[in-house]
Amino acid sequence: MLKPELFIDSSTGKGRGVFTNMAIKADTIIEVAPVIVMSKEDRQLLDKTLLHDYIFEWGKLKDKCCMALGLVPMYNHSYKSNCEYFMDFEEDTIAVKTVRNIKKGEELTINYNGDWHDPAKLWFEVSKAKNGQ
Repeated sequence: MLKPELFIDSSTGKGRGVFTNMAIKADTIIEVAPVIVMSKEDRQLLDKTLLHDYIFEWGKLKDKCCMALGLVPMYNHSYKSNCEYFMDFEEDTIAVKTVRNIKKGEELTINYNGDWHDPAKLWFEVSKAKNGQ
């Protein structure tokens, strides 16, 4: 399930992102995407590729990973995200829901930490800090 008003466009300083061409109310599920579940061994291989930035830890024990289909891999990160996502390990899906009212033309974002208001630094920010960037 994917809301038809969603589209991909350029996001300033972030590459591409997910946007909406109409207003969306808070607490609206805007996407339910299937995922491809992979093993811990697959994760080690994927971590050496560009796909590392697009996979999710998966499973109750986080002992697997997955690649989400649909628009899920295209949502950019924000610590003040306007959406949150939910993993369904039984159905092998990820759902994205708005956490506040969204304006027409606004970019839809998620917090990559998994909790829409979690301020913990992300892997790519920790990496930049270590490299002095």
